[in-house]
Amino acid sequence: MVQLPRFLVLAFPVQGCINPSLNLAKTLTRLVPGAQVTFVTSVHAHRLMTMNKGSSSSGYDSVSFAPFSDGFDDNFTPVNGERHLEEFRRRGWQAVGEILESGRKEGRPYTCLVYTFLLSWAADLAAEHNVPAAMFWMQPATVFNIYYYYFHGHREIVRDNSKNPSFSLSFPGVPLAITIKDLPSFMDESTANTYFIRFYQEMFEDLEKENTNTKIVLANTFDELEPEAIRATGKLNLIGIGPLVPADQAENKSLFQGDLFKESSRDYIDWLNTKPKTTVVYVSFGSISVLSKQQMEEMAKALLEFGRPFLWVIREKSDQGDDEEDDELSCREELEKLGMIVPWCSQMEVLSNESIGCFVSHCGWNSTLESLASGVPVVGFPQWVEQGTNAKLIEEMWKTGVRLKPNDEDGIVKSEEIKRCLELVLLGGKENGVEIVKNAKKWQNLVKEATREGGSSKKNFMAFLKTL
Repeated sequence: MVQLPRFLVLAFPVQGCINPSLNLAKTLTRLVPGAQVTFVTSVHAHRLMTMNKGSSSSGYDSVSFAPFSDGFDDNFTPVNGERHLEEFRRRGWQAVGEILESGRKEGRPYTCLVYTFLLSWAADLAAEHNVPAAMFWMQPATVFNIYYYYFHGHREIVRDNSKNPSFSLSFPGVPLAITIKDLPSFMDESTANTYFIRFYQEMFEDLEKENTNTKIVLANTFDELEPEAIRATGKLNLIGIGPLVPADQAENKSLFQGDLFKESSRDYIDWLNTKPKTTVVYVSFGSISVLSKQQMEEMAKALLEFGRPFLWVIREKSDQGDDEEDDELSCREELEKLGMIVPWCSQMEVLSNESIGCFVSHCGWNSTLESLASGVPVVGFPQWVEQGTNAKLIEEMWKTGVRLKPNDEDGIVKSEEIKRCLELVLLGGKENGVEIVKNAKKWQNLVKEATREGGSSKKNFMAFLKTL
């Protein structure tokens, strides 16, 4: 009797990792009929995913969940940082090991362990249990290359020129000149987040071990989007299987039942449905980034001066972890006459709404892919991590948006600059001779081609599965 494949998907417990990992898990169940897919993350993240109406449990019936305690069951926030990464490694090793061992004892060993980046220890664990493993990379292939070559000859160059934000570098597989300010923020080793660079370095060291369990990296991108970058690290097999976002709302209705981590009101969808096509400005900065009070005021002023309807996601103060600063906007009453402010929303459903004309975004990779899949142009407002690099790609390589320019004196993006970019993007302007709105629609079609039957990502994914 032929045994059906079993997959284990291990995700670091932040929304930016969990959302695409769940879409990967769901894709596995579609591509491999009868496959058993088990999703593993922390108790805290799983609780948030299942406690709200419209949570993942209703949209992922074919995926089973095996949460484990990482020691932060009640109070994990990203600021726990290095201690949490270490504890997640220690406890995860035991929990995932027990799952793999139980599969062996049952006579139904796991076919493959897929783990998110920052969890490279999982490959060694899988090797102990003779289970193939693959890393899931959830940033652009371009950023993968930048990190790779940072640890292979560029680190000293970056350090020596770290005080010169306009210093330009070239990386194999990256067709653009990358300046210091365009690099992922973790490469600034003067910040408090430098411990992350150690985890990235360990990740590449693990991938390059001679006896490593895998040199396969599943990337949430597609060949047409980054044709040079995806082939630039020959030792490592980077496979584009994305974008892992629902590209067709009608076919993937269950994935739009609500946000994974918050219960979403339906009022904003009803409100969007009353607006003409491509007239609404959607403003959101993801699940972690927080704007200063001064920057919020500048954004509010720009939206009022621009005068178009907007949907602005402003996370609740308790989520932001800021008890000292009064975050109430001085013009909130005036804002709510023109637009709508919500604490959370189902982003892909919003971007799929015909009323959306542009997306003011922090340029996180999930948001970037969702904008491409929806054909919505972007006003880039990067904050940290790889978001500056993503904004560079959006503006200069894919030409689907523009990047806001902060004031040189205080680093604040002024309302005049925000309004200028909104007019450029939403009113059909050109940047360097390229019609941004038309270009965004072109990339939307390329996303559909890559993910449909016979498309590059679909073929890449199937070829990977055949190797197992």
